[in-house]
Order: sequence, then C-alpha cells, then structure tokens
Amino acid sequence: MRASAVLLTACTLLTGCLLGPDYKRPEVDTPQSFRFADQEARDMVDTLWWEQFQDPTLNALIASALAENKDVKIAAARIEQFLGQLQTTRAQLFPQLSAGAQAERERLPVGSVNLPENVGPVFNQYSAILSASWEIDIFGRLRRQTEAARASLLASDEGRRATILALVASVASGYINLVSLDRQLEIAHETAASRAESVRIFTLRYKYGEVSEMELAQSQSEYQAALATIPQLELQIGQQEDALSILLGRNPQAIPRDRHLGQLVLPDVPAGLPSELLARRPDLRQAEQNLIAANALIGAARALYFPSISLTGAFGTASSQFSNLFNGVSKTWSFAGMVTVPIFTAGAIGGQVRQAEAQHQQILLQYEQSIQIAFQEVSDSLISLRKTREALVVQGRQVDALSRYAHLARLRYEGGYTSYIEVLDAERSLFNAQLQQAQTQGTVFASAVQLYKAMGGGWVVDAERLTTTSEIATHPAATATP
Repeated sequence: MRASAVLLTACTLLTGCLLGPDYKRPEVDTPQSFRFADQEARDMVDTLWWEQFQDPTLNALIASALAENKDVKIAAARIEQFLGQLQTTRAQLFPQLSAGAQAERERLPVGSVNLPENVGPVFNQYSAILSASWEIDIFGRLRRQTEAARASLLASDEGRRATILALVASVASGYINLVSLDRQLEIAHETAASRAESVRIFTLRYKYGEVSEMELAQSQSEYQAALATIPQLELQIGQQEDALSILLGRNPQAIPRDRHLGQLVLPDVPAGLPSELLARRPDLRQAEQNLIAANALIGAARALYFPSISLTGAFGTASSQFSNLFNGVSKTWSFAGMVTVPIFTAGAIGGQVRQAEAQHQQILLQYEQSIQIAFQEVSDSLISLRKTREALVVQGRQVDALSRYAHLARLRYEGGYTSYIEVLDAERSLFNAQLQQAQTQGTVFASAVQLYKAMGGGWVVDAERLTTTSEIATHPAATATP
C-alpha cells in the first residue's frame, strides 16, 4: 500500500498542472472569396508549377538554386540551432546525473579540529561521487518552456519553407525578366539594323541630291537612338544574370537560356479559398508557431509565482588512502529536498509576466497583419495577371496597327505625298510599342509567378526534397510530448 501511495504521489508530482492559457487559434476574419478570382482557375497550387513554362533550363536553374542557395542553407542551419535549444530545454524535465572523482593533498595545522584521527598534518584525500538532481515541474514552468522551444523550432522550419517559396519565385521571376530583356534587345538590334540600312540609302540619295541634309540627319538621329538602347539593355541583362547567379549560389556568370519569351507557356491560374492560405503559406504557419511559443511563455512566467521543488542526492566514497577508497567504511551519501518559494521580488516576477503577455499581444497582432497582407498579395497578383493579359492583347493590336502605319508612311514618303518626319514618327512609335509589348509579356509571366508564391501550396514540400534534408522530421525531441 505504501509503495502504491508513493507511486501515485510521484505521478501527481510529475503531471502537476500547467499554468497559463492553452493555445487556441484566434478567430480570423477571412473573406469568402478573392476579389479578382478567375472563374476558370484551376487548383494547381500543389504541383511544381514552374515546369508548366516548359523550359528545361528554368527547371534546372530552380533545382540548382534549391540545392546550393546560401539563404536556404542558412535557414537549415538555423533549424539545427533551434533543435539544440529544444533539446537543452526539454532535458531539464528529467533527472540530471553526474559523476566526479577528486584526489587532494592537504596540510592542516597540528591540533586542528579538522584534522582526521590518526592522520598527520600532511595527508591525502580521495573521493568518488555520483550525484543526481531533479527539479519537479509541478506547476509546468519547464513544460511551458519546452512547448515554447518546440514551437520556435517548428517556426524555424516553416521559415525555411518560406525561404524556399521565395527562392523559387525569385529564380522564376529573374529568368522571365532575363528572357524578356533578351526579346527587347533583339528588337533593338533589329531596329538598329533596319535604321542602319536607311542611313546607308539616305547617304547615297543625299550624295545624288535626292534628299536634303536635314532628312539624312533625321535618319542618322533615329539610328543612333536605336543604338543607344542596346547598351542599356545589355547592362540590365548583365545585372540580372549576376542576381540570378547569387540565387543559384554561384559567383556572377552568364546564365543559359533554352527558350525565347514567345516560346514560354503561361501556367494555369491556381485557385483556392482564402481560408486555405492559413494551411498553404509557410510564412503564416511560421507566424502561428511564433504565437504558440509566446502563449506558452506566459505560463512559464506565471509559474515563477509558485514554489520550486528540487531533489538532490549523492552517493560515493571518501578515504585518505587510495587502497581503502572502495571499502565499505568509506561510503558516503546524502539526500535532500529543497523548496524555494518567492516571498518578495519587488515586482520582478510580475514584470516578467507583463512582458510575456505584451509580447504575446504583439505577435498576435503581427499574425493577424500577416494574414491580411497575404490576402492583399493574392488579390494584387490576381488583378495584375488579369489586367496585364488584357493590356498585352491591346498592345498586340497596337503593334500590328503601327506596323501598317510605318509601312504606309514610308510608301507615302516614297511617293512624295508626305515628309520624312511622318515616317520617323511611325517607326519611333512602333519601336517603343514593341519594347513595351515585350515588357508586358514578361510582366504577365511574372504575375503568374507571384500568384503561385502568394497562394503557397504543397509544391513547397516537393521543392524542399531537393534541398538538404533536415533532422526535424525524424528527431524525437521535435515530436515528443513531455
């Protein structure tokens, strides 16, 4: 009966009670649908959407970035840091054992009361001790700290996934911008070549008195304007290649391209309900884990008001002769229990509780704000994709119209019905419209990328498999319940 009572008491002490509020997900005002959702959108957020561009080079670049990007590696190392923190915090729930040995030579004054019997003033002392200590977590301070550490670990893991999400979107957007600049550079070279031919013809015609010097100068001016565009675009291409190289974890270098802008295929538009963002987006899951950690620290702070109970014990041997160290008469042991109760702390504990509650309130507001920003990002991406596609259609018609206008203006000039200024105006407008069309075409693809980024999705887990595997999924400290 006595053993049963002791066991029941021990179980009660081990279980104890948890102070502080248990976490409950806060109520969030979630809209029923997105403002600019496409009725024909497909639920494609769980696929490797960048493969829909049908560009093998882009696929290879993203795979390389996932394997080599420094931000992803830093995020993975940060997970290991929080995993170690969780292990350290959780270990305090269990008894701590230690062992030690000591050899000492000492001299005491003759007649000293501390001098062992039948021992001279100079003597040796040997000891071997096995000690144990255990803080019994009755009021849940250590368990709340462990809960907070586990939530911080999971938040770090979600932060790594958020890094992966941002990385894939950045590589895809950078590559799209690169091929868009390639198309603009191609247009500039074609326009410069066409205007160079015009300058050659006008030079010959001016030589034979068929055109004025003013018309020749106008032709040369437009040619130089087209040439001036080329180095500007080449500068942007070089800088974009450098930026992509850093994302790939490489030194700045040239980036290969396998497709032209017109050969890329626009991915299907992803669909989903706003409430699904809470489960899809790793940054929102990270924010919630931070909220869970802050909530647990309130309980840990409140537990400081209550007694702290510790058990300590030691068993060993001590002797002035090493040969007698392990004899029965040399044994020594001790056992103690200690209860510490805060009586007066001048408000220190109250300050810690207040600090924990204020921090929880801050993180709660940040969590709610993150959700609102997520809804905004999806809405912005949807409207951007829709309106840039509409603009691209209009610009296509504009380029066609300006092409006819430039052709007719040159025919009228050759027929003597108009001045060369009309030809220059038509060709200048066509050149600018072609550049704008290439930019808008790139923006359409970039908007699709941003939409997939804003929607989150299961594809992040698939992308994560291409990076260095973390221990978090298999480590017992990350999943065990104290």
